[in-house]
Amino acid sequence: MYRIGEFAEMTGLTKETLRYYAQIELLTPVFVEPRNKYSYYDNNSFLVARLLVYLRRFDFSIQEMLMVVHDRSLDELEEILKEKKVALRQQIVDTEAIISEIDGFLEMEE
Repeated sequence: MYRIGEFAEMTGLTKETLRYYAQIELLTPVFVEPRNKYSYYDNNSFLVARLLVYLRRFDFSIQEMLMVVHDRSLDELEEILKEKKVALRQQIVDTEAIISEIDGFLEMEE
């Protein structure tokens, strides 16, 4: 098992992030020492933590990450990522439309 500092270093998550994830039950330690409240993580926790790092990088919100970890099976991860790609592509289209509107507005001002 790994203490929180060691686990943070291994995963690329900060201790503060790990504490927050534990608080919202996104990634809970496998053991908390009752006397000193030290949190411990294991190898399975490492896999979930690395997944969360990628989900953050893929612009998943906390709610979306909770859904992936709790509400949907990790077996569905490929489908979830495909859905996210579609949503991100739509964001690009929407953003480009707003940029075009801004350009049109600026042209009216000239």
